[in-house]
Amino acid sequence: MKQRTLGISGITVGEIGLGCMGMSWAYGTAADRNDDISISVIHRALEAGCTLIDTADVYGPFINESLVGRALVGRRDEAVLATKCGLVAADPGTGRIHPDGRPMHIAMACDSSLSRLGIDVIDLYQLHRPDPTVPVAESIGAMGELVTKGKVRAIGVSEMNLTQLQEAHATFPIASLQSELSLWTRDVLTEILPWCEDNNVAFIPFAPLGRGFLTGALQAATSATGFDKTDFRSRNPRFTTDAMANNQPIVETVARISSRLGCTPGQVAIAWTLAQGAQVIPIPGTKRIAYLEENLGASLVNLTADDLAELDGLPAALGSRY
Repeated sequence: MKQRTLGISGITVGEIGLGCMGMSWAYGTAADRNDDISISVIHRALEAGCTLIDTADVYGPFINESLVGRALVGRRDEAVLATKCGLVAADPGTGRIHPDGRPMHIAMACDSSLSRLGIDVIDLYQLHRPDPTVPVAESIGAMGELVTKGKVRAIGVSEMNLTQLQEAHATFPIASLQSELSLWTRDVLTEILPWCEDNNVAFIPFAPLGRGFLTGALQAATSATGFDKTDFRSRNPRFTTDAMANNQPIVETVARISSRLGCTPGQVAIAWTLAQGAQVIPIPGTKRIAYLEENLGASLVNLTADDLAELDGLPAALGSRY
């Protein structure tokens, strides 16, 4: 797989990474998950050159980090491990969370993550969300101290606006920004992505497949009411019946282009994110090897200028992200 760089850190990774959240939390039901299969997915990803493995302490909470840690036993040197702090699960059953960006919490969270992951240093430690009650400089300063202490190689942030990014980067150089980017979520293209390029900050898109919608596997008849109540999409405004029906033309266009290119709609969606800049490293999540192989195949899809123009011209999705 081709390589891309995590910004100013200089750490190189495969141009497509692996998001591990769904292996433990947020999507599907407990019956859909199998730790042994998930570990085999992580192993196959590493073998294929998909080296950026992304998790977070809040996923589960905590159990996803432990799962990833087990998968990396004996294979630590093959992975670039990214995890996150700064979100606390108030109610795991409903997915209700709240931010905690206090320096004391960040320091404790880092030690706990190192223990669960069974490692000595975190390659990329990310602030999961800015805490509105804590100045950005305080949270980022605490994360910078972790780099100084050798517990973390590089730091990143997630879901920050431009002002917050500028303050964070001025406090301690950040290597990456993780945020949502896909063919139905393009808000970052105007200001955020250009800022990342100008400041040598990698951009790590989560949900590049539109939470499964862009693959075409979810039809308009499958609304939020069709998901288990533990599935994040059961509460997501874009998965109401009306929203899914309204957004169906997006899927139809992606499917038409995929048919023309001889690939899958999901591969077109991921290839589009890759085409947004050399600093973009998408992390589609899956808990199945077949889907992993499909996702990684996006690196071989060559979108023409006409393809990109057609995709760029897609209408905005109906429904807010959260």
